[in-house]
Amino acid sequence: MPQTGQLRRNVLRFPPVNENNRKSFLPLFVTNFFGVANDNFLKTLASFVLLGWVADERTRAVLMGITAAALVLPYILVSPLADRLTVLFPKCSIVRLAKVAELPIIALAVAGLYCHSISLTVGAIVLMGLQSALFSPAKYALVRDIGGEERISTGMGGMEGVSFLAVLGGTVAAAFVADLTDPRFGYAILVGCALCGVSASLGLRADEQKSHALHAISPLRFLRRARRMSKRQEGLPEVISTLCVFWAVAAMLQQGIIVYGTQVLSLDSTHTGALLVLAAVGIVTGQVTAGFVDRRHALIGWVPYFGILAASMLLALYAIPFPPVAFGCVLGVVALILGFFKLPLDAEIQRMVKGPRLNTILAYFNQISFLYMFAASILYAGISWLLGPQAFLLFIATALALAAIRFALGNRPALFLLGRIMLDPRYAVQADELPAGRTLLVLPNHPALVDPMLVISSYRTTRLRPLVDAAFFGSPIFARVLHTLDAVKVPDLRARHTAADIKHVRSLDGMVREALATGENILLYPSGHIYTENKEDIGNRQLAYTICRDLPPNVTVVGLRTRGLWGSMWSRKGRTASPSFALTLIKGILQWPFSPLRTRRAIHIHAEDLTDRVRAWSKFSRREFNDHLTAWYNEVGS
Repeated sequence: MPQTGQLRRNVLRFPPVNENNRKSFLPLFVTNFFGVANDNFLKTLASFVLLGWVADERTRAVLMGITAAALVLPYILVSPLADRLTVLFPKCSIVRLAKVAELPIIALAVAGLYCHSISLTVGAIVLMGLQSALFSPAKYALVRDIGGEERISTGMGGMEGVSFLAVLGGTVAAAFVADLTDPRFGYAILVGCALCGVSASLGLRADEQKSHALHAISPLRFLRRARRMSKRQEGLPEVISTLCVFWAVAAMLQQGIIVYGTQVLSLDSTHTGALLVLAAVGIVTGQVTAGFVDRRHALIGWVPYFGILAASMLLALYAIPFPPVAFGCVLGVVALILGFFKLPLDAEIQRMVKGPRLNTILAYFNQISFLYMFAASILYAGISWLLGPQAFLLFIATALALAAIRFALGNRPALFLLGRIMLDPRYAVQADELPAGRTLLVLPNHPALVDPMLVISSYRTTRLRPLVDAAFFGSPIFARVLHTLDAVKVPDLRARHTAADIKHVRSLDGMVREALATGENILLYPSGHIYTENKEDIGNRQLAYTICRDLPPNVTVVGLRTRGLWGSMWSRKGRTASPSFALTLIKGILQWPFSPLRTRRAIHIHAEDLTDRVRAWSKFSRREFNDHLTAWYNEVGS
């Protein structure tokens, strides 16, 4: 029989990883349910009770903000420590110990509610947030430890669905209990949820991946280091920041509905709670449904459109004085859309971050998401104080719309989906396939300003790094898009002729060859400008020539020949100068709704392997090289 010390070591040891032993999500889901339910029951019950303790309406709004901030502030301060705990101890043990620690916190909350003490009640909420923050990274990292890579979407969909079901249950129960005269029902629910959470945590089983990375527990130092870590994973900062906006919107929506229902719609606590129920049901339904859909068809590209749609409906709630029933119906639809908005972002974090780094990224996400929620709580108090109880709807609609647009420009799948939505109604593109499994130097002709967008959109499954004129980096919007495409800036020596620009241009061929040697695919326009007539003219340009003259042996050179764009509004036909990109883009956006009424322009992109010919041409002079390539672009009948 093992000794006591040995038993203690066994409890805290890391179990061996067994890839073939599939564990059950059920204990994790149940533990999560009772933890989230107790958090929301305590916060919502305290909100309704505190409103009864304070008479002044403005003070009520401020107290709502303070109550919400009390629950989220610990996440900001102790998320680094929560990450450290996942390194030192098994995640299952962290969850179990946290659930045990919930019991004395609930005792303090009961004492505060019984004594009508604002300080004790808010203090208990702070401690509840502290306890939740300390085991949050562990419980979410367990999703992959329990289910493996292939069940990430199922696990995250289940966790988020259970979370919002718990929000629903906690909110409904709190709204109902707040209208009762006997407070003992509330005390019993708080204690019962805590005991059920402890019991469920004992059933946790997982094949955990141990991490050896010890990060700083100082909030600021951890924030800086984890932020640098997240930036190493392309697209991860955009996913995290967009998800943080969701949580800020959800936090402000929950606070706002409590005050809006009682003051604007003149509802009692039970019916105001029903509005919160509709919101929770909508988000649960949206997330669970999105989890099943995302397993078959990735929804990450659709996130901006869900955000824009939800923002539009929130704006309608602000502008139109809906009666309670209609308000609740619209709110439920908004919540459903927000579920579709959130789930793909959650799943994307799990897909993008591999191994033990996930613990750190989840702790970092907790820290900044609750920082957003804390800011939302403070902003809600200020907005309600200055502009009234309905102004929060306008604020969160604006924030959600801006986040959706920013994500659309900063995430590759979302950006490519936006390109297809904008371009497909206007252009019928037939594109030849590019060689698979090779490092490519792609050399297209340039008939119009729009053909780079058509080329990149048509070959979105092949990661192409375009070389782009520096002039396009002048706009913050274009610069963000080009950064998402990992574009290489090419100085325009016709506009600026500084020594630094000349040096940069001279080093471009080496930069491109180095990128090709490491396996990156490069998209380079040899002419550097669009057609002045209905034919290509490379002239005396040298970049393509100097690169091909010393081409790495692993590279395949592909020529692209685009036909069908001469005469479009993006071309120079009938013009003495190139059309303005920004003005033409605006014109195209304005014409886009009428695209179904017009015949789509037929575009053909011919792809051909030119490797052997280019290597032979590069032995000649630069002018001869350009003439051969120009002749290939201008071949008749192709």
